[in-house]
Amino acid sequence: MTSLYLLIKPSSGNCNLKCKYCFYADVVENREISSFGLMSLSTLENIVKKALAHATRECTIGFQGGEPTLVGLDFYKGLISIVNQHNTKRLKVNYSIQTNGILIDRQWAEFFTENKFLVGLSLDGIKDVHDLYRLDSKGNGSFTEVMRVVRLFNNCKTEYNILTVVTSRLAKNIGKVYGFFKRNNLTYQQYIPCLDPLGEPPGQNPYSLTPEIYGQFLCALFDLWYNDITHDRMISIRYFDNLVYMLRGYPPESCGMAGHCTYQTVIEADGSVYPCDFYVLDEYCLGNLNTDDFASIDAKRKELRFIEFSKQLSSQCEGCRWYSICRGGCRRNREPLTVGNQSHNYFCESFKMFFEYAYERLTRLV
Repeated sequence: MTSLYLLIKPSSGNCNLKCKYCFYADVVENREISSFGLMSLSTLENIVKKALAHATRECTIGFQGGEPTLVGLDFYKGLISIVNQHNTKRLKVNYSIQTNGILIDRQWAEFFTENKFLVGLSLDGIKDVHDLYRLDSKGNGSFTEVMRVVRLFNNCKTEYNILTVVTSRLAKNIGKVYGFFKRNNLTYQQYIPCLDPLGEPPGQNPYSLTPEIYGQFLCALFDLWYNDITHDRMISIRYFDNLVYMLRGYPPESCGMAGHCTYQTVIEADGSVYPCDFYVLDEYCLGNLNTDDFASIDAKRKELRFIEFSKQLSSQCEGCRWYSICRGGCRRNREPLTVGNQSHNYFCESFKMFFEYAYERLTRLV
């Protein structure tokens, strides 16, 4: 393997917010040990040392949660020292972190800037939409704190993009949300459809998306984005960017658009490894980097057949005119996926609606 991407959860599922739609809070409730606490520097060193020995070209180390800043800034300063000590092959090492921003101060921002961290900052648009679901332990909204961090990142020249969870409320207000992002020069955007809890029928919660609402959202957002792109106002929306790449013959960089699961290394706070952020569950554990190497973890990965299993597609995908750019969508939206059960993507009708609406204009961009 020439390149290796690690997604580390140094604070496990612990968080200083209580977002009502949090998929990882649901994940931790479905395993024997809900929280693995905070990652130690010795575990971090074991992970980094083995990763740098395994990779041959570059290594990207990302941090997510829970809330990954809970482990403290000294943890990340230790990361830089550990990488410098063990990067004997002089690989290119990239850093990223996804955060709710609550603990970020100037020290954090300057550290991210100095060490070239790409920061994904969670912001669900305008205040009344964001504060509906992204609450602290006292039930207060977090919008004001996140906007404080936006200003801080701008002042410190920190590289960041905006991560927005699409709920039914946000989907119906995308015009206001997109306009707010533009006014605040938030031009790098990623929209993530919210997930319903594991094992529950989708679409039953107040925040849930229905296929119709999500399809309407994609069409409305595309109109706004297309108008800007065709008038030389450059806005990056990850999903639309990927569609253009795919239509130009390139593979998508977003795993949920590949048509099957891809090689992932998700690491919990105790060093245990899993094949996907959505499946950090006991039955999918591949090993532990405190005791195992990447060779044994990859052997377990092959035994589990996680990637191969995800290639099961619904018979409705066969012959579908949109399959080449839809590819069946993310496995998580095709659950329950069992042997011989070719589950249909919950958002299939959303994608059909959107591609019928936008395909001609997408090809013009290509």
